[in-house]
Amino acid sequence: MAMETGLIFHPYMRPGRTARQTFEWGVQSAVHCDKIGFSSMMISEHASQIWENIPNPELIMAAAALQTTNIKFAPMAHILPHQHPAKLAMMVGWLSQILEGRYFMGIGAGAYPLASYIHGIKNGQDTAFLNEMVRESLFIMEKIWKREPFFYEGKFWSAGFPEEEPAQTEEDEQHMLANYAPYGGGFPEFAVTGFSYNSPSMKLAGERNFKPVSIFSGIDALKKHWETYSEANIKAGFTPDRQRHAVSQTVFCADTDAEAKRLVMEGPIGYCFERYLIPIWRRFGMMDGFAKDAGIDPLDADLEFLVDNVFVVGSPDTIVDKLNTLFAKCGGWGTLQVEAHDYYDDPSPWFNSLELLAKEVAPRVKLPEAMAAA
Repeated sequence: MAMETGLIFHPYMRPGRTARQTFEWGVQSAVHCDKIGFSSMMISEHASQIWENIPNPELIMAAAALQTTNIKFAPMAHILPHQHPAKLAMMVGWLSQILEGRYFMGIGAGAYPLASYIHGIKNGQDTAFLNEMVRESLFIMEKIWKREPFFYEGKFWSAGFPEEEPAQTEEDEQHMLANYAPYGGGFPEFAVTGFSYNSPSMKLAGERNFKPVSIFSGIDALKKHWETYSEANIKAGFTPDRQRHAVSQTVFCADTDAEAKRLVMEGPIGYCFERYLIPIWRRFGMMDGFAKDAGIDPLDADLEFLVDNVFVVGSPDTIVDKLNTLFAKCGGWGTLQVEAHDYYDDPSPWFNSLELLAKEVAPRVKLPEAMAAA
């Protein structure tokens, strides 16, 4: 099968953007991606970061629901320790019904301790503690969606589902409980992201048969993600499917290689990396995998290095070649989840890039086994 294209909207809006501008850019992006054939749009949930300022991704999804037809949406991710699971279960179920199934649910424990602090969690850097909260939250949400009577008093939350009262007459409907189970019954598809080489999220995804989403951090890490996921998936009795694997990457396409590089270096992507992402990546060692792939010191990895060696930038032909080379090295994936940036002032170069990716690049990139079969 050919690779699909998706968008991941963090949204990397430059400081000073209003909430209205961020919201408008999210809805505009969703409508455009649906029009050109993108299969999915993931929208991050962040409460503390000024560059990633969407505390309620479900609002963008709801606004886009009536203006789109085919594209699927996911929060990427709802931070489970930050919300009461019963409330979240009802909201997710209702949104899934509004989207009539064009919904899957990204979940996470929270990467920013300051966001956890805002939600009353002082030890937001303790990943084991946060993951314990995630497990309890999932347990409660799944119980709510089953719509069977229970009451649970947990370590972090208490929740329940009441008995439905008997009808007084055949015409009586007042006793009935609202149905907030996801569209079609059952549970939505879950997805989790992984970045680090030994990502525990990839192991969880495999064990629970969740959709794996890799944040690209180098070839070795990407190969390790699939190895970790598939081993856990097989051990749990499932069959790993590379078509479900999504990889998030910085991608930009233009008519020529030179034009694509110029637009990235001088445009919103370069602005964001110079002022926000490169300093963060260096501080937390996130540049190490890229530097290792190129055989350089991480401190020597600047914006131009990233454009030439890490990002997928160029003409359609060049990007096809780069992606097929990556696929040959790591085994491939099903969806290229393109990292969104702040093109609010002039969307045209960004929307042109997305259209080229969907129509001229993606159909020419196939999983290696699919190419062999063809």
